[in-house]
Amino acid sequence: MNAHEHETAQKIARVLDQSTRNMGGDTVAKLAAARGQALAGYQVAPGWKLAWAGAWTSQSSERPGLRYALPIALLLMGLISIGYWHSGIWQNNELADLDVRLLTDDLPIDAYLDKGFDSWLNRQSR
Repeated sequence: MNAHEHETAQKIARVLDQSTRNMGGDTVAKLAAARGQALAGYQVAPGWKLAWAGAWTSQSSERPGLRYALPIALLLMGLISIGYWHSGIWQNNELADLDVRLLTDDLPIDAYLDKGFDSWLNRQSR
């Protein structure tokens, strides 16, 4: 806060202090009662809680494990889907690539099954 802002804040505080001195006792009592009600409804938040989990999870004190159910369920679903994806996708892609290469190649499929094909490939590469 710079000096100008500090000076302005002090002026505002002085005006408010003068205004409260000029108030009647009934108004001051009503303000004090309203302040007391506001402070009675105020609750101090706990030290840590999951911010994204929502307020409903922190209010379920009768079942404390409920607040962790959603994050654990999401974690398990993610792990299961990753395992499922890795088990099937890679094999299917490799087989599909092999099928495409065999079907689009100039050589007939029987050439790959011929026992002399490997020796012919070795002679051609030299």
